[in-house]
Parts: sequence; C-alpha cells; structure tokens
Amino acid sequence: MRKKQIVIIGSSDDTVHYDTAYVIGAFIASNSWILITGGRTGVMEAASKGAHDNGGIVVGILPFDTFNDANSYCDIVIPTGIGFARNSINVLSADVVISIGGKSGTLSELSYAWQYGKPIISCVFTGGWSQRIAEEPIDDRQNGSTLYAAYSLDDVFSFLYKLIQ
Repeated sequence: MRKKQIVIIGSSDDTVHYDTAYVIGAFIASNSWILITGGRTGVMEAASKGAHDNGGIVVGILPFDTFNDANSYCDIVIPTGIGFARNSINVLSADVVISIGGKSGTLSELSYAWQYGKPIISCVFTGGWSQRIAEEPIDDRQNGSTLYAAYSLDDVFSFLYKLIQ
C-alpha cells in the first residue's frame, strides 16, 4: 500500500516559524507518512529536520539542477532544474498540502494546489499567505479543493487525521 505524502510549503528565509514547521514535520513522521518539501532552508528545512529526527522519510524537490542545494535532512533529493515551475511538481506529489506563513513562492504553490483540487491546511496562526488565503480564497470555483483554516497545531493535526484516515 502506498504511503501517504504530505507536502509542507513555506518560505526559505522564514526562521520565525521554525518550531511550528519542526513539530508538524515530526508529527508527519510519527504517523509514518512521507514528508515532501521544496528541499531548501527555512520552513522546508525545519519540517525536514522534524521528520528526520523522528525517523521519517523526507523528500526534497529542488528548483535547481544539482543535489548540493538540498537541506541536510532530505533523504531523497530530486533536482529539477526548472526553477519555480517545480512548485507544480511539489503540489502534485501531495495527498495534503500544509501551508506555513509564506511569500510569493508559497502563493504560487497554493494556487497550484487550488487548481489541482488538493486539500490545503492553511496555518492561519503563522501569517503570510497562509493567513491571507484563509481569509480570501483564491477564487470561487468549486474544483474539489478544500481549504482548512488551522488556528493552532492541534487544528493541523486534527485536519490531517480527518484527511488521511
């Protein structure tokens, strides 16, 4: 049986939400789900470390064409060489997308997730596009994508159990 894949999105320069991303990554690993991120620093690295420290499998899908730019907690590194276009691949790899904070790159991933009909857990308590998207959805299409506004870590965990079980 295929293991469930959770994608965490967030900014590479975000260190403010390190602990949040770490705890969510650890939770993913403790449930034997696969963590997928953009493989870089910031939120992606924190989530990767949380999963890694708890025995999880971490996949990093990089925008670059070498393995060198991946954070040290990635078990599997996929260098795409396609820049931000890799955001589409990240989201398509998800059973569920979790958004933490976020700037323009996160917004593009949220848009792809919405268009591809992926369930999105938006960590409203982390600000950035994660908060803004929960207040004002991308558009009014009913395309199968569902946005879950998480106001705490407990909300994130509850939504994950609901969506994955």
